[in-house]
Amino acid sequence: MTFHQEQLDNGLQIVAELDPRVYSVAIGFFVRTGSRDEPRQWLGVSHFLEHMAFKGTDRYSADDVNRIFDELGASYNAQTSEEITLFYAAVLPEYLPRTFELLASILFPALRAEDFEMEKNVILEEIGMYEDMPSFLVYEKAMETHFAGHPLGQCILGTTESIRALTVEQMRKYHRERYRAGNIVLAVAGKAEWEPIRELAERHCSHWPSGAASRNTDEAKPTGGVRVVEKPSSVQEHLVLMNPAPPARSDLRFAAELLSVVVGDDTGSRLYWELVDPGHAEAAELGYNDFDGSGAFMTYVSCDPPNVVDNLKRIRRLYDRVNRDGLTEDELNRAKNKVASRIVLRSERPMGRLSSLGGNWIYRGEYRSVDDDLQTLRSLTLDDIRRVLEAYPLGWTTTAAVGPLEKLDGEV
Repeated sequence: MTFHQEQLDNGLQIVAELDPRVYSVAIGFFVRTGSRDEPRQWLGVSHFLEHMAFKGTDRYSADDVNRIFDELGASYNAQTSEEITLFYAAVLPEYLPRTFELLASILFPALRAEDFEMEKNVILEEIGMYEDMPSFLVYEKAMETHFAGHPLGQCILGTTESIRALTVEQMRKYHRERYRAGNIVLAVAGKAEWEPIRELAERHCSHWPSGAASRNTDEAKPTGGVRVVEKPSSVQEHLVLMNPAPPARSDLRFAAELLSVVVGDDTGSRLYWELVDPGHAEAAELGYNDFDGSGAFMTYVSCDPPNVVDNLKRIRRLYDRVNRDGLTEDELNRAKNKVASRIVLRSERPMGRLSSLGGNWIYRGEYRSVDDDLQTLRSLTLDDIRRVLEAYPLGWTTTAAVGPLEKLDGEV
């Protein structure tokens, strides 16, 4: 396995982890743009633009794009988050040149007015669909409340109002500003050779406009709050509790991830044994989300509405114990084994390595091999966990709830 890195004259960064032992190759263009980068009046434009990429270019129609990917047997898609829009495909090595050409092409779509108006209806339907999903809606409301006044609080899909008001000219302007070569990382993982990758990048990407787009990465200082959305059609109450956590560039992020596994993994964690196993809740998990400049611990609970107050008390007591006493050596070792297994199993497929490869580079400009991750994991101690808890104690300043309850009583 070998790592390569280069930057084209226009600023496009290329990283590759190449392994002749595997049977496929994955390619991804990581664009450093997402909902946090949108003007408030254009909410949802990043995700909408991701859709428009598959509506065709000056050379390829929408039918061409989907037909060619299918003919190549590619596993392909795109996704938009608060901070990154990713376009990716995994194929057999012999189809890399054609796949590269097509994937690079759709990053600069035609953005035809007629396609825009048609796809706008698809986006509006998607917003409606997700609003009917309490587990998604509660995440959105929690982010909105926790990061109020900060760009991370802007919803990825946008709103019905913002999408309806958005124009194709506004999207074209956003694309010109954000889709510049210096704002993009090309990552390749799997069975390929470096020189052909360089040649493909030069041929298909060197003419892209140079420059990068700015982003304010000051750490958010959430004031917290409570947001309750009454949804009588929901049988259970869905809650998200949020508190600050280490940002993406912090050395504490590794220990924060282990802490979340011990306390709130979906099986075998303290929250599982405290709430799920006895039947107090259908689900109870603690996740660690690291963003550019900020981070968040996010507790998710779904339970019968009458159990909400008691469950919040149970979680509060559990978090107080962890903050006071920390973890045990046995818990830490079990969590290390869990995380190590996930790292290794994910790495056995090039597609599994792609997100790590591109993510590490776009956030921190660093390459981390599987061995690097495993060595860091093994080196973590209870003192590292204690440092996280001292800087970012467990608890919550923000509460969001979606379900039958009109309001939350008691300890929120």
